[in-house]
Amino acid sequence: MQGKLAGVEELKEIVAKAKAARKKVVFTNGCFDLLHVGHLHLLREAKKLGHLLIVALNSDSSIGGIKGPERPVLPQAERAELIGALEMVDYVTIFNEAEPVNLIRALNPDVLVKGGDWAENQVVGRELVEQRGGKVVVVPFRRGHSTTNIIERVRKL
Repeated sequence: MQGKLAGVEELKEIVAKAKAARKKVVFTNGCFDLLHVGHLHLLREAKKLGHLLIVALNSDSSIGGIKGPERPVLPQAERAELIGALEMVDYVTIFNEAEPVNLIRALNPDVLVKGGDWAENQVVGRELVEQRGGKVVVVPFRRGHSTTNIIERVRKL
């Protein structure tokens, strides 16, 4: 592991130890391209829900497939370093799929968190987490704070 960046096998061991110590594991995921106050709000609220916060970042290739060829603005190594520098984040991992279902299945978090731009019934991995006794929390979205909005404002300059 380099800093807070960890692979799935290492995270599985970390999660198992945390759960054995009766610690609650919180998981969230996203692109986190151009870190902004909306991201900080989400991560602060997520950390309040447990003891260990794992943030899964979409890889550069998965973001390109989701957001288009001009994204991400920042490469995955930089995004991981920025997210990992935040005190509320315990671990960061990068996944290549468009959706983190396999990662959620492997880590079995107690709490799955997404931003308010998602309806609870649309949260990827919800069924997996709830079937295992966990819960899904949707953190209210902070209007006007999105990477897309920032990019549009910069383009107009």
